[in-house]
Amino acid sequence: MKKLKIKTKFGTFLLVLCLVGCTEKEKDSTPWVSLFDGTNLDGWNQKGGDANYEVRDGNIVGITVHNTPNSFLTTNAMYDDFILELEYKVDSTMNSGIQIRSNSLPHYLEGRVHGYQVEIDPSDRAWSAGIYDEGRRGWLNPLEENPEAGAAFKQNEWNHYRIEAIGDTIKTWINGTPAAHLVDGKTDSGFIGLQVHSIGKDQKEGTEILWRNIKIVTDSVAKYAKPTSLEPVLTKNKLTYQEAKQGWKLLWDGKTSEGWRGARLDSFPAQGWTMENGELSVLASGGEESNAGGDIVTTDVYGDFELQVDFKISEGANSGIKYYVDTDLNKGPGSSIGLEYQILDDARHPDAQLGNHEGSRTVASLYDLIQANPDKPINPIGKWNTARIVSKNNHIEHWLNGVKVLEYERKSPEYKKLVAESKYVKWPNFGEVDKGHILLQDHGDLVSFKNIKIKPIIED
Repeated sequence: MKKLKIKTKFGTFLLVLCLVGCTEKEKDSTPWVSLFDGTNLDGWNQKGGDANYEVRDGNIVGITVHNTPNSFLTTNAMYDDFILELEYKVDSTMNSGIQIRSNSLPHYLEGRVHGYQVEIDPSDRAWSAGIYDEGRRGWLNPLEENPEAGAAFKQNEWNHYRIEAIGDTIKTWINGTPAAHLVDGKTDSGFIGLQVHSIGKDQKEGTEILWRNIKIVTDSVAKYAKPTSLEPVLTKNKLTYQEAKQGWKLLWDGKTSEGWRGARLDSFPAQGWTMENGELSVLASGGEESNAGGDIVTTDVYGDFELQVDFKISEGANSGIKYYVDTDLNKGPGSSIGLEYQILDDARHPDAQLGNHEGSRTVASLYDLIQANPDKPINPIGKWNTARIVSKNNHIEHWLNGVKVLEYERKSPEYKKLVAESKYVKWPNFGEVDKGHILLQDHGDLVSFKNIKIKPIIED
């Protein structure tokens, strides 16, 4: 009986082991693909600075050096939707991060790596697994209000990240603790990168960060996604964490007409414009200027400022963003008068071939006065683009998708000469008011706007 009892216990033990093993396998049926085989850096390349990367004991090791900018070991492959898991161990004096959906483009800051970064922060701030926008907008989802995630970081030990990027949503976990939950539609594809941050002269050279067990899923990712307990941080028609710190203000709340009116009205137009799904759209009405709802303007006026607007054009569309607008000038047909950042389908709209100065009616140009750089980066029809206008002490810059495409000096003799040779010659002192409205143009074509923000520039 004793032998039989022992065998039964042993058999039960084996059965339990089998059940546990089977359960463990069922828990993670994710079809992981390794991005690093533990022996070489095939499939990776270095961008940015000259920090050292090597393979040691089955780990990727990043090593700081002086006199170099941020360095990135990046995948050759580009990824849109994915789930990524990896482990890292970092020197307590370093700062680092994991780049996702990131890019390096010749026209953007001479190839600077930019995109979402999942932070590695061993400092007392403890924002590891928060989301930063490298080379662009700064902090998007810091961990000020998530002390549990900050406490989950293990100093001088291996830490585990899970990163899910699905559609416009990015979620992160650190050592199993939910860290960030961001909804942001800025970039939907790019490489993955391992950052070695630049160091100052007073920091020790040769500090290290190690990565291992880097694996990814790109097929049926929604099937393997995990729920998070965190409320999402939304950026559409909202100020980001960094923008709020820098003094930006929303010009459109994403829902109502508050802060806007018709250029020739005391209220917002009753037709011709819609506000749906966080998009402010001027509707198609045959391509005529101000023929339906008419132009809309801010109720406030602005002097020096930095303005940012996301816009999306339909095929063959024409519109514009005007600034230093005086709505009392033109009471007749056509648009209100002001300096115009042109919005146009250059390939299909005839205006691209017109203008009193060659090329001055193409997208991002100063309408009818100065042509934008023909090498400007423009996204395809139906995709969002970002216009940025900076005006300080009469120095004006037009930017498109992060690239400066023209600049000029308002009120200068050169500027006055351009005006004298343009359609604006009939308006005395055109574009020279000290303060004016911001205007979105109704040119009879479907164009949508969102994330309309301004930062008034106030001299100290």
